[in-house]
Amino acid sequence: MHEFFQQLEQLQSINRRVSLATLVNTVGTSPRKEGAKMWVGEGGEIFGAVTIGGCVDAYVIEQAEAILATQVPRLIELPLGDEDAWELGLSCAGTIEVFLEPLSATHSQLFDLYTALKSHLDRGGSGALMTCLDGTTIGAKLLLLDNGHTLGSLGDATLDQAVCTAVLPDLAQGLSRTLSFALPHTTARVFVEVHTPPATLIIVGASHMAMLLVQLARPIGFHTVVVDSRPRFATPERFPATDTLLVGMPSEIVKGLPLSSSTAVILVAHDYKYDLPILRHVLSSPVGYIGVLGSRRRGEGLRQFLREDGMPEEALRRIRVPIGLDLGGRSAPEIALAIVAEVVASRYGGSHLPLSQQRQDRG
Repeated sequence: MHEFFQQLEQLQSINRRVSLATLVNTVGTSPRKEGAKMWVGEGGEIFGAVTIGGCVDAYVIEQAEAILATQVPRLIELPLGDEDAWELGLSCAGTIEVFLEPLSATHSQLFDLYTALKSHLDRGGSGALMTCLDGTTIGAKLLLLDNGHTLGSLGDATLDQAVCTAVLPDLAQGLSRTLSFALPHTTARVFVEVHTPPATLIIVGASHMAMLLVQLARPIGFHTVVVDSRPRFATPERFPATDTLLVGMPSEIVKGLPLSSSTAVILVAHDYKYDLPILRHVLSSPVGYIGVLGSRRRGEGLRQFLREDGMPEEALRRIRVPIGLDLGGRSAPEIALAIVAEVVASRYGGSHLPLSQQRQDRG
């Protein structure tokens, strides 16, 4: 979504009209999840995709161009036969729904809603932007933040209340989906587009491995933070892609950083005087991933020091060392890839198995 917010800002500055296509519902297993977006500009520009290409995206582009002419939002349903489904990565025939809406710099409400959402995300909060998919208020939007504050409306106070009541308890799970709500005289379908703060990758040690980790993690969507005590190594020239570069005592810096279940901490400094105080701190936090670059012997040495300090065994088992999935690689970039792969698998609860070896439970 970082790219999406950048695109919104660019659209405001150049005053161009576009159609915004959003995947709002899938029946079947798709490589694209609800919330995938594609821009279609009045000059023919295309950015993003709602599937993985092919005839379905081509049809969406055609319909998006028609929306530019009518300036009226529309929900399209695309039934997929077995052949189409296999092309898109679905395990069997099904249906996808795509919501198309016109957007321009003068469409101030949508910009205001996304601006408020981004500001809240930057402060560590979560939020959901709801869109009415049918009826006379099709395209109407309501923003719900995890603190209970709202902005906008779906066009019906009863619907607004029902949606907020249903969505707020599960907001932190980050699941975008389409919901149906029974109203006194009709049924309304609402797309709930959930946004949570970006996962954060904190790397302690401005080494060559840290540079590779940043290069791999940033495009995936991680907010990257590099920490080191050596100004000579922690430079913008060495880390042009990192979001935050901090120079100073690593243990003190890490203590001042926000840590959550969506935070991963990787220690690549190879220095006990940094590693031990940082591990003591992060092991008492809800950090989702803790890894140390090194051998099993070094890992056991760190655990023994912490064990002697009274750290319980349950906490010590959270330390991953060596780190990374066994991809069989040997080079530094391959090792970095294995590390980032393990961080992602840990974040989503992945099995670490090849997809070809997993059971097909649907289809």
